[in-house]
Amino acid sequence: MGERVTRVELTEAAEHLVRTLAERHGPVMFHQSGGCCDGSAPMCYPRGEFRVGGSDVLLGHVAGDTPFWMSADQYAYWRHTHLTVDVVPGRGSGFSLEGPEGVRFLIRSQVFTDEQWARLAAEPPLPTGADTAE
Repeated sequence: MGERVTRVELTEAAEHLVRTLAERHGPVMFHQSGGCCDGSAPMCYPRGEFRVGGSDVLLGHVAGDTPFWMSADQYAYWRHTHLTVDVVPGRGSGFSLEGPEGVRFLIRSQVFTDEQWARLAAEPPLPTGADTAE
């Protein structure tokens, strides 16, 4: 089998911001919950300061080695979409690292094509928090 279908990526602006945040705070991670408030916005935390749950799903790595996690419930809704993390002016209501910068991360989604969906169906399941020590 070849390379996995990419499930999540960053815009150029988001990648630049992630690298800036990592320079200031050390390695970072993303987590997208399905909770209230900014539950549909990806949150960026210093790696190790957010505890990933056993059922959280690792969608992939962005900006080099930055893990992007999603809660199992949210993944159940979005498993059929490719996610692009962008950055826009404004403040979110969470504890995400970009808040003091006057910007917030935002998800843009696009449904996978039939070809991508067929490839995804042939891939092994994504790792979960129970499978990894990140």
